[in-house]
Amino acid sequence: MTAGPAAPGPAGPPPGRESVPQAKSDPVVYRGMALIVPETDSEWHGYFEAARAGRLVVRRCDDCGRLRYPPGAGCPWCASLAWSWAPVSGRGAIHSYEIVVQAIQPGFRDWTPYPVVVVELDEQRGEPTPDDGVRLVTNLVTPDFRPEPEERVAIGARVAVCFQPVGAGLVLPQFRLSGEPPAAPLWQFPG
Repeated sequence: MTAGPAAPGPAGPPPGRESVPQAKSDPVVYRGMALIVPETDSEWHGYFEAARAGRLVVRRCDDCGRLRYPPGAGCPWCASLAWSWAPVSGRGAIHSYEIVVQAIQPGFRDWTPYPVVVVELDEQRGEPTPDDGVRLVTNLVTPDFRPEPEERVAIGARVAVCFQPVGAGLVLPQFRLSGEPPAAPLWQFPG
């Protein structure tokens, strides 16, 4: 997936395109950024296809069976190039986080301050070593897809995936607090 500033131009579709369905290779504008997942993008296409269906998937090595994210050509544990998409629960805990106070992308200025979290999924936690896990960088959002307030964000807090439609069939996996009890005491930035 690539992102960049949206091209300037009129607010609506070009004349004559109002009833023409948008091709999958046309960009979707999300918060001022043009997002596109080309049909030929084997690294991400299946991920976003599953998200469109309300499922979270990661790659599973067909040789050693380990999960990996982000998707990549080779398994980082056994170097196999054989893989398949594997559904995961979408449940986990905040492994780390930061609070963005100065948005680099203009479309996120009205969100500041907002949390960006590293979610460690429940699947494959502590494998193959105690420090490993399947971890995703994501936004932490409320049920209405606004940023979760800083005072509610903590390492160890339980989260679950949610799916945000952003237009033309593109759906972004995001995470929100699940309300489940944490497995250990929570930690927050002092402040």
